[in-house]
Formats: sequence, structure tokens, C-alpha cells
Amino acid sequence: MAPSKYEKGEVVTSFNAKWITYLHTTFAYAAFVSALIVGCSLHYKKIVENEFYGYPQEWFPSVSATIGDRYPERSFFMVFIAITSGPRFAMVALWYCMTFVRGGALPKFVAGVGVFRTLSCGGWTYVTSTDDHHWHDIFMVSYLVATIPWTVGCIALSPRGNAKSLKGRKIFGSAFFLLIIPLTYYFLQHKVHHVSGAYTKYAFFEWIVVLTDVAFDAMTIYDFEGLEVTIRDVRGVTRGQTVSDAVLEKEMNRDVAEIFAPGFSWAASIDAAADVYNGFVFWSMLTSLALSTWYFPLWHMGLSGYEAIILASLSPIVLGIAPVRSLVTQNLRATHLLSLSGLVAFTILRPDLRLFAVGAGVSFSCLAWTATFYAERAQPHRLEARISAFALGLMASSIAKFAFQTNNPIWPIMHGPNGGWNKTGLVFAILAILRSFRHSSTAGSASTAPPKKGSSVLAALGLAGLFISMHWLFSDSSTLILWVWEGWPARGPLAVPHGAYTFLAMGLGLLIGLYYPGFARSWTFYGIGATGAALVTSFSHWTGYYGALALGAYIMAAAPILISSAVKFPPARTFTLAFLFYNILLLATIWTVAYAFVPFGWTLRERTHWVVTAVVLCLGAGIFNAQAVETTTSSTKGKNARPSPVARKSRTYYVYILLALQILGISIAYLRFPSYDYAPKHPEKTLTAGIWTIHFSLDNDMWSSEHRMRDVLKELELDVIGLLESDNQRIIMGNRDSTQFLAEELGMYVDFGPGPNKHTWGAALLSKFPIVNSTHHLLPSPVGELAPAIHATLDCYGTYVDVFVFHSGQEEDPEDRRLQSEYLAGLMGSVTTRPAILLSYLVTKPKEGNYNTYVGEKSGMRDIDPSDWDRWCEYILYKNIRRSGYARVSRSTITDTEIQVGRFVVGQPEGSDEIVPENQVAEGLKFPALFHGEGVRGHRYHVFDEPRYYA
Repeated sequence: MAPSKYEKGEVVTSFNAKWITYLHTTFAYAAFVSALIVGCSLHYKKIVENEFYGYPQEWFPSVSATIGDRYPERSFFMVFIAITSGPRFAMVALWYCMTFVRGGALPKFVAGVGVFRTLSCGGWTYVTSTDDHHWHDIFMVSYLVATIPWTVGCIALSPRGNAKSLKGRKIFGSAFFLLIIPLTYYFLQHKVHHVSGAYTKYAFFEWIVVLTDVAFDAMTIYDFEGLEVTIRDVRGVTRGQTVSDAVLEKEMNRDVAEIFAPGFSWAASIDAAADVYNGFVFWSMLTSLALSTWYFPLWHMGLSGYEAIILASLSPIVLGIAPVRSLVTQNLRATHLLSLSGLVAFTILRPDLRLFAVGAGVSFSCLAWTATFYAERAQPHRLEARISAFALGLMASSIAKFAFQTNNPIWPIMHGPNGGWNKTGLVFAILAILRSFRHSSTAGSASTAPPKKGSSVLAALGLAGLFISMHWLFSDSSTLILWVWEGWPARGPLAVPHGAYTFLAMGLGLLIGLYYPGFARSWTFYGIGATGAALVTSFSHWTGYYGALALGAYIMAAAPILISSAVKFPPARTFTLAFLFYNILLLATIWTVAYAFVPFGWTLRERTHWVVTAVVLCLGAGIFNAQAVETTTSSTKGKNARPSPVARKSRTYYVYILLALQILGISIAYLRFPSYDYAPKHPEKTLTAGIWTIHFSLDNDMWSSEHRMRDVLKELELDVIGLLESDNQRIIMGNRDSTQFLAEELGMYVDFGPGPNKHTWGAALLSKFPIVNSTHHLLPSPVGELAPAIHATLDCYGTYVDVFVFHSGQEEDPEDRRLQSEYLAGLMGSVTTRPAILLSYLVTKPKEGNYNTYVGEKSGMRDIDPSDWDRWCEYILYKNIRRSGYARVSRSTITDTEIQVGRFVVGQPEGSDEIVPENQVAEGLKFPALFHGEGVRGHRYHVFDEPRYYA
């Protein structure tokens, strides 16, 4: 071959860029199709088999089973997918080169996502679930989640002149997201409900998703037709020559400057992140105040006096003093730093002093945020940024709770031993405040006349409705899911994974409020929000949850509207009234269930719908005021004034953070999805059941007690546990759900019991055995508090066993307890032939009064130990099943009630009351030796000083 004759700068070779897409598409499809063909040819029955069914019930393999661990199909897949990576990176680079010339940050962001998506694909390809299930899932969910911004970004950047590629992207992109719905449905049918054949249907949709994903990227064929990849000799290397380094450096500098000149600013993105973190800290402290206060009436069994500290949020009243207002607005950094006493509170051991520190933090935080909004009132783009940070802070707080199984890691009830991240949270809070408020504000000192129309009282009512709904209903993603929960089988959303849907609705709402303020301010959208409130209050299952999603979208959309109109009025009057009305509504949410312990509690007894109506009316007052205050004619016509370039650029960074939070929420939902592959501790047809009143998961020293509860329940080897006083999905309990943590950590199915809108103190059931069916009951309670009960049917070793979990009314209401005993006895008596166990809180002495209704002919139930006279609250009853053992275990400092445990043998008759020595008991029927003598961590067998065993 003749030597090259190309001159410096001349083209060595070139080819059309579409061939890169052809290579990518060909090798990507070859990877999956070759693995499918080889797998079905060599290991068909093995790759269609799952943990519940095999061939012929399941007859088509999933993607993961096909490309997974079996040789040689795994090797076929890996070889072709490795070859695909080259064209893949080239496609991302070409797409960036084609789109970056328009400027802006989006092309860079999409390119970054494309690279990350390609790397994460390599992760789940080469680290299989067998190699490392945890990291395989992390890479897989990273890839799937990154597909969201990749798809949206590519559609947004598609050249409008190429209709064919844009249409294809919209079709395949929409198909990808729509297919997630049946994909999730059939996966739940398989994993949760164990439906035969569901996994095959899931597999079909999974394969279509894969084909659709590759097809979406294949649309670049039409875009790259106009691009040519050229290899140019710029240094004379084909002739052994080089150009000077100075010329090359100049050329490179010019290219770099052209690429990075427009668009994205790291400084601005850090500012936005710091603002949002400040919002996260505000909501973390505000939600912790009532929770910390609750400890005191909980232990006093009535009003304690400490409840007055909730008025700490009225601190904006001092802004009515002109010198103080000027001082605060000129020193926002110092005021926000003072508020961090609420985060430092975790270092204080005494509960009362810790509460005071939290109260001080909330007081300074409410003052600081009010002053911050007021100081920015003359700068619309800065005010919008602060409001966005405030709203996104709520989302960040809720997502943090989603990640930590409904406990906020920086709450004052958290610390190192129970999973707290307090020190980390405090350090980031200090850095965020120093960053966000490094410049003093001058706007706050300027005098601005209040608007001629509107009312500060109406504005305050709107803010109160906004604050209480954000706190009460959306500070945790599972709150409204539990409002609509009615037991197994699941006929509505689950806390995991559907909590991510709540985040999506909230995010959509905030975008509406920012980009379509006219619609967000309209009575039409208000009607949608009000309808959503009515649905979630009145209906269960998916119907109620759809209402919750509509309400969540409306609340977040209303935030920019209500706050931006409220700051036009004097801050002391408006925000003080707002927090006053907020506190009144907060107390109202408590009164609906705590009516037996507070003055005039009967007025709101079991009337949550009244409180929801009041909140919706408050929001309506705020919207009425916002419409009156609004002066632009475009908004009154339903149109939106175009924001300034500064506002648009600033808004972009908060939208990026919103997108990041959404991706984080989806990722957490994926990683937390339960395995539903639980098995009892002892497979010899034994069933160990317990009952425990957990006192709302706050221990004697005001620390969250879930970790300590998990440890003792695990060590007791419980298969079934009934939990009472367990409903924490209220403002005063922090909108938590301890059953999520316990179920996931212990590997158990869970039934939350009657939801937070059913006005009980809670009953929950956790089981190693599948819950075939469960029904929730509210027992007759004409005078005192409502008594909750769960009637669940468990599949125990192929035998159905009915389990009842029940909390009776208080000692002060004897007629209630009599009626409840009659009701429950009839309910237990309806189970005639199946084994049945009652895990209960009865409030009666053994063999006296209502005890003889619970244990008698009507119910057919027997006492687990009739000779145990030292009981008042907790009892275990049973029938049609052999009782082999009974133990009472001390509580340590976790709660105020012991754990009672019974061990049963499924499939054997009841047996006698004869007590046998432990050395005559089969090893598999013995209780753990760990709790003999002094026990462990304050837990030991007590009363009898050892378990009892029966013949």
C-alpha cells in the first residue's frame, strides 16, 4: 500500500454518524436476543422457575433470569453488551455535540446522565444478583431512574426540524413509562399475592420495556444522518510531522471556551441546594416539636403543662416592633444559626431540657423564615427561590423519612444508637446557613405599603391551611396511604413502593405553582384540591389515594401563591395569626382522637372530616385573598406573565433539585421493596406469638425505641406479634410508622390495623406467615376511646390460623368495656373449627368480670395460663391449637408494659394445663435461653422467673 499523502489538516477518513447508532442497536438487541435463545434452548425450565412456581404455571423467562447466572447465556449477553458500550459512549458524545451549540445547562446535564446511565448498565450487567444482590439492585435502579431524565431531556433537545425522530422518541418514551404500570402491577401480583402465572406476564412486559428502551435510543439514526464523523490529521502524524504545542493549546482553549461558556453555574446550584437544605431543617424541627411535647402528656396520661410550648411558633410577633424587624432582617444568618438549637437538642439527655431546646429552635426558625420571606418581598425571583426551597424542604424531609423508615434522622428523639444522623445533619445545616445568607439583605428595611385589596387575616388563614396540610398530611409519604388502608389482601397502595407516588404528585404540584400560577390561583384548581380532600377522607383503597395525590399536588402548587401574597402584608400580624390558626388546627387534629383526655374533647370526637373541611376552607380564604391582591391582568385571564431571565435561570436549579429528589424517592422505593420470602424461625410447625403495648415507640428517656424493639423481638424468635398503642401517624407522634421498620428488619408481613383517620390509638400485626385476609374492627365505645381490633387469617404451614389483636377501652368506662367484650367474644366465636389466638389488652382481672366473657362458651377461647393471677392488661387466649409454652419478659426502659409470649404447635389438639419441667421439653419448643437469669439489656423472664411449659 502506498504511504499516506495527506497534508496537515486534511481528512484521513470519514463516515456517516448514523452507523454508530446502527452498531449500538444491533449489538444491544443481539445481547438480549442471543441470551434468550441460548437460555431457552439449554435451561428452559430452570430460567422460567421462580420462588413460588415453575413450569407449566410459569412458561416465559424474565430478563434477569435469562441474562443472569447460567452459562453460556450469561456470557453471550456480557460479550455483546460489552461491544455495545463503545457505540453507546459515542452516541452520548455525538448527541451532546449536536445539541450543546444552543447553550444552556440542559445538554450538559443530559450528557452527564447518559454517561452515568451507561456506567450503571455495566454495573448491573457484570455484578449479578447472585454475585452481590445489594449492589446489583443499586446499579439496576440507578439505570432505570436515570432513564427518566435521559428520556425527558432527549425529547426536549430533539431537533424540531426532524419530525420522524421526535415522533419516535415520544412514542417509545411514552410507551416506556406507561409499561411501568402493568410491570409494577404484575410484579406485585407475583411477589405480594403469589398469583400463579403473574411472573410470566411480568416477564413479557419486562422484555417489551427492554426493546422499547433500545428503540428510543435508535431514533438517533434520523438525527445523525446529517452528521459526519471525520478523522483529520492536524499534526501531520500520517507523515511523521507535528504542529507546535502553542498552536494546539490555542485551538484546545478555544474549543473548551466554546463548550463551557453558556449555561450551568456550580455556584448557583450550590446556593439552591443550601436553600433547600435550610427548608429541610425547618420542617425537621417543626415536625419534631409536637413529637417531643407528646412525651409528657403520654407519661402523665393527661395534660402536663408542657403542651404550651407549641406556641413557640408565634415568635414572628416580635417583627411588629420596627427596630427588632430591622435587626432580624439585617441579620438573617445569625437568626437561622440560633434556630439550630433544635438540632443540637439531641445532645441533652433530660427530656424536659431537650424539649425546651427544640422549642427554642422552632421559635427562632419560624421567626427566621418569616423574616426571610419578608426581606425578599421586593425581589420576586429571590422570593420565589425561598418559597421553592421551603416547599422542597418539606419533600426532602419526607424523603429522608422514607429512606429511614419514617423516622427523620436529625430529630431530637434520634441519636447514634437508634440510627440518628444528628451530627452530620448539624454540620450540613451550619454550612447551608453560612452559604445561603452570606449577604445581608437590604430589602427588609424598605417600607412597602400593604396592597389596597385583600386582607392580612385572609392571608393568615391561607397560610395556616397550607402549613397544617403540609405538616399533617404530607410530612410523611405513608400517612395518607394508611388513611385508605383496609387490610389484606391489598386493594390499594402500599407504603412501599407507592410512597414514591406521593412525591411525584407533590413535585408536579410545585411545578404547576411555579410555571402556571394563574391556574394554581384559580377556583378550578381549588375545586380539584377540595375534591381530592373529600375523596381521601371518605373513600378507601385506590379511590381514596387518588384523592390524596390530587390534594398533594394542589397543596404544593398553592405554596408559592399563598406565601407570595401573604408577604405583601405586615409580617408580624400575618404570620403570627397564621401560626396561631395553624396551632388551633393542630390541636383539632389531636382532639379527634384524644377527646377523653382534654377539656371539651367531645366537640371533635371522631370528627376528622370537620378538621379537613376547616383546612380546605382556610386554603380557600387564602386563594380569595391571593386573587384580590394579584394586580396583573394576564393572571385574571388565566394566563401567566413571563418571568424575567434572572427568575427563569434561578428557577432552573430548583427544578434540578426537584428532579434529583424524585429520582432519590424512586430509588428508595425500589431498594426498600419487601422480599415477601419470609419463613418462621422454627419450621417444626411451631408458632411463637406475642403481645406488646409499645407506647408509641418512645422509650422512658424520650428516644425512638424501634431499634431496641427490633432486637428483643428478634431474640425472642417471634413468628407473630401484636402491637398496641402503635398508631404514630399523627402530628403529635411525628407522622411515623414503626411497623415499617420492624417488618423490614425482622422479615415479616404487616397489617397496620385501623388507620389514623379511624380515631384509635392503634393495633398492628406482624407475621412471618402470609396474611391471607385481615379485617379491621372498631368496637362499641359510646363513652370512652375507640377500641381497635384486627381479625387476620394466617397461612401457617398450610393450615389457616386466625389471629385477633385487640385493645380494650380504659378502666374509667366500664360500659364500653362490657360492650366490647361481648362484641369480641362473638367475633372469636364465629371461628368454629380453625385454630385461633387472641393477642390482647383486656383491662380486667383474671376470672373476674369481662374476663368470663372473653374466656367462655360464646368465644370458645381458653386462657394461655389460668393460674397467672398477676395480670390486668395483656392476655393471650387460644383454641383449637396446642399451647406448649408461655413466658413474660420484662420491658427494660423501652415502654411501660411487658412482653407476653406464647408458643403453639399447629395441627395438634389443645392439650392440658399440666405444667412440665423445661428439661422434658423438646429443644424446638423451648424459649430462648438468653433471657434466663439477669437476661440481656434489661430483658429477662420475670413473674415466674422462667417460662412455663405444658403437656
